[in-house]
Amino acid sequence: MSHFTEQELAYLREQPLGRLATVNGRGAPHLTAVGFNHNPTLDTIDIGGRRGGFGASKKFRDAQANANVAFIVDDVLTSDENGQARWLPRGIEIRGRAEAHATGGDQLAPGFDPAFIRIFPTRIVSWGINRTGYQPDSRRIG
Repeated sequence: MSHFTEQELAYLREQPLGRLATVNGRGAPHLTAVGFNHNPTLDTIDIGGRRGGFGASKKFRDAQANANVAFIVDDVLTSDENGQARWLPRGIEIRGRAEAHATGGDQLAPGFDPAFIRIFPTRIVSWGINRTGYQPDSRRIG
C-alpha cells in the first residue's frame, strides 16, 4: 500500500515538473527544476534528467554527499466566480532520504541519463488535493 493517497498519486501523474532541494556537504542549499516519476513498486519518487549531464550535476553530487532532500510539486488553479478570479493553490511536498544511483535512470524516460536520484519519503505534506480549499494534510512515514 502506498504512503500517498489516490488523489496525490493522480496529481503527481498530471504534473510534468517538480523542484528538488538538496544540500551539499558544507550545508549550502540548492534548488532546481526536475522531471520525475512515482515508482509504485518502491513507493518512491525517482528523479532523472537528460543523457550526458545528470550524473555530473550539482544535484546528483549533493545527493551523494547529503541524503536529506525535499521535493515539491505545485500549481495554482483559478476559477472565476461572480466575475472575480480566485486562486486555488495545490501541491505536495515530499521530504526524505535520497539515494544517488549511477545506473537505471535511462529507464525513467527516453533520452534520460543512466544516473538518477531516488527519494524515500519520510514526510508528506499536501494541500488542495485531498480536501477542498487550502487545507494541509501532513503525515510522517515510518
